[in-house]
Amino acid sequence: MRVTRIHTDLRVPDIAAAREFYAGYLGLTDESIGMDWVTRFSSPHTGADVQLVTRDATAPEDPVASIAVDDVEAAYAEARRRGFEIVHPLQTEPWGVRRFFVRAPDGNVLNILQHVD
Repeated sequence: MRVTRIHTDLRVPDIAAAREFYAGYLGLTDESIGMDWVTRFSSPHTGADVQLVTRDATAPEDPVASIAVDDVEAAYAEARRRGFEIVHPLQTEPWGVRRFFVRAPDGNVLNILQHVD
């Protein structure tokens, strides 16, 4: 398994209300990803980004980061082999990702995902 991208997930109560700060003040571009509970803001100059999440649509906990990998099946198998707590089972979501949530030993919950074709 190889990590291909990492997005920080910030919990916010209202994405629309947060938009003025992230787009207006910080000058980030709203990369609406077509869901009302999550969106991504990115720098048009550097590509640096942050995701805002109100509440994950299908998981029992919200992750602190979303980590894209090249082989989510291998990542899931390795997490289980190492005995890490799986917070949200491996599944394909309606929005086109296959993912699971794992709790790191430090307590942080991470969304491990791979986009499906």
